[in-house]
Amino acid sequence: MSLRVAILAGGMATRLHPITERMPKSLVEVAGRPFAEHQLDLLRKGGIDDVVFLVGHLGEMVRDVIGDGSRYGVRVRYVFDGPVPLGTGGALRRALPELGSAFFVLYGDSYLDCDFRAIERAFFLSARDGLMTVYRNEDRFDRCNVQYADGRIRHYSKQERARDTRHIDYGLSVFRATAFDGWSDGERFDLAAVYQRLLASDNLAGYEVMTRFFEIGSMAGLEETRAYLLAKGAAVR
Repeated sequence: MSLRVAILAGGMATRLHPITERMPKSLVEVAGRPFAEHQLDLLRKGGIDDVVFLVGHLGEMVRDVIGDGSRYGVRVRYVFDGPVPLGTGGALRRALPELGSAFFVLYGDSYLDCDFRAIERAFFLSARDGLMTVYRNEDRFDRCNVQYADGRIRHYSKQERARDTRHIDYGLSVFRATAFDGWSDGERFDLAAVYQRLLASDNLAGYEVMTRFFEIGSMAGLEETRAYLLAKGAAVR
């Protein structure tokens, strides 16, 4: 059994308006199915059978459609942000009682066709509190934000770009619960702050993935992902 996965699905998805004005991003139709169904199928094929959706805006709709996950061969639970958005880090901090001592984190708009078991093994071999997957992007699919060399993350920032920044945060990470020590339940903070603190203390491992990422965070990304899934044969059956 693999680690469970936290899926960050609580954002407002404003870049997909008007589609997401009345529907959460996880339920946007992609190749004839809600996007979350594609994610769950991919996770199950990767050996993962325990998922926690971290939801906020219209999160009840995700729970109503996906249910307990039994239709997809996985166990699904939900943790809600509450009345105040907590950011990606704050949402994870609140969900720690459901996530265990170590867990994957996946963005709710990402489709990542990668080897989850290999990434999990690399995390435990690293003996660090966090692992970030990276992809050599060369600014092709989005702006690069990671300096990665000799198997290590040298610099990470979405604002300040270092020299020789050719990689991007792939969208999948692994953490020990202790990576969130120092923040309180209900405190708002972003996952980037966790990465930065771990990196500063040489407590963040890196893992390079060779297959490109797909995402539905923008209209262009949505169309690319739809085409990829149709070509892959992952449409509604």
